Amino acid sequence: MAFDKIELSLIRAFHTVITERSVSRAALRLSTSQPAVSGQLKRLRGLIGDPLLVRAGAGMAPTAVALSLLPAAAQVLQGAQLLFGGLAATAGFAPQAAAQTFRIAISDYLDPLFLPELVARVRAQAPGVSLDLLPLTRDYDYRGQLARGEVDLVIGNWLSPPAELHLGRLVSDELVCLVGTHHPAVRNPRQWTAERYLASAHIAPTPLHAGAVGVVDELLQAQGLQRHIVVRTPHFGLAPAMVARSPLVLTTGRQFCARYIGTLPVRIVRCPVDFPPLTYYQLWHDMTHASAAVRWLREQVRDVARGLLDLKA
Repeated sequence: MAFDKIELSLIRAFHTVITERSVSRAALRLSTSQPAVSGQLKRLRGLIGDPLLVRAGAGMAPTAVALSLLPAAAQVLQGAQLLFGGLAATAGFAPQAAAQTFRIAISDYLDPLFLPELVARVRAQAPGVSLDLLPLTRDYDYRGQLARGEVDLVIGNWLSPPAELHLGRLVSDELVCLVGTHHPAVRNPRQWTAERYLASAHIAPTPLHAGAVGVVDELLQAQGLQRHIVVRTPHFGLAPAMVARSPLVLTTGRQFCARYIGTLPVRIVRCPVDFPPLTYYQLWHDMTHASAAVRWLREQVRDVARGLLDLKA
């Protein structure tokens, strides 16, 4: 390949077009025109010898070759940022003047006030910044998305977060049970034993990756125990309303459950099985570790999490 025909801007255009899966969206992110990006894509197709982006239904999809080249493009851009960015890449970020999009993949197991508080804080401090909030589901390859620079931050809870990622601990919370006000655990708390807990009808979130059972059930399995799950849902924020209208048991963090006391006919009861605290983290890749902008975002996430703990206290 003739390397003198390749500019850094061409690699950036490749990375943006493939991650956005759209020439028009790529043009917006690159602050240029759609014809200019189309011209760069045409050059890339000629240099690489592959269509790179093809029609798929109503949208566009990257080819296998494009996806295989995406990590290398991300590494080149990261290296260029470190090489040519100097102090600007690591020292300063002006939120009031910033105009960019942050992408955050997040589970909804956290305090239900967390995301509204984070959005309000970011909008107040950085009015030109946009937030793209992505659901952290079992089909979402968050490790690959972080490695390819397609997402800036992932927020959730893991027993053992992936070792190749940077992490920031946000909050640790006691595992409790949320039940309806007429549940036997409320009427007869002394009879709320481990045996009754395991035999109850449970509602649980859909695990975050295929083949997993979820944090609570991993902890139970480690003790040789198994509960009776009758409802699996990806819509965790709706679980308290389901609990309020049925004899279901939801096992999750106290902070999450506490927000529904007084707004739904539900109660928090102790969990009769010994569990360690539930810990929530924010995860990011080495690719964005030195980015002043993403560091600022991580600080906002950390401060909002701490603020919610203070509010609870």
